[in-house]
Amino acid sequence: MIFLELFYTFFKIGLFTFGGGYAMIPLIQSEVLSRGWSTSEELINFIAVAESTPGPFAINIATYVGAEQGNELYGVLGRPLGSACATLGVVMPSFIIILIVARFYLKFKNNKYIAGAMSGLRPAAIALIMSAVVSMASSVFFPAGVSLGVFASYEFITSAVIFAIMLTLMLTVKKLHPILLVGLSAALGVAAGYAERLFI
Repeated sequence: MIFLELFYTFFKIGLFTFGGGYAMIPLIQSEVLSRGWSTSEELINFIAVAESTPGPFAINIATYVGAEQGNELYGVLGRPLGSACATLGVVMPSFIIILIVARFYLKFKNNKYIAGAMSGLRPAAIALIMSAVVSMASSVFFPAGVSLGVFASYEFITSAVIFAIMLTLMLTVKKLHPILLVGLSAALGVAAGYAERLFI
């Protein structure tokens, strides 16, 4: 049954991901794409939407995927149940683990084995985040593969490479407020989409 599968899949994602929302992306991609719940392009588009809307990234993704699958099999009535199952699945492991950690962490925080485990998890979380960055960047900036011709193509120019560099500089040098940055990014994306329809 799709609702149990949604709960189980996102429970597994929540249980075996360390490092927060960004570190979940590789596992989300693997699980969602392997089940045919979304295409790679659709998932990347929604990751962008999830990052620019309020709420935790993982919950936004889970709610979206659950709603889409519930709607696909059971119509409009399946949307709330699908989104609820997926969302509950992704938050339940963290909820349980935090309760356990809160109960015992103060007692064991100076334990050398606990300290060693924490030291080992930090680089693993960074590696997961970098894996997501490389995977998403290759799909967005080089959908047809990397070659010299790609860098001169219209698709590469409008894939937001210039925009990404410009907005990063505005964030770091000009100290642009993140909310303004999100709004400007959305406007540039809409403009690039219309330009692509006009000239391609």
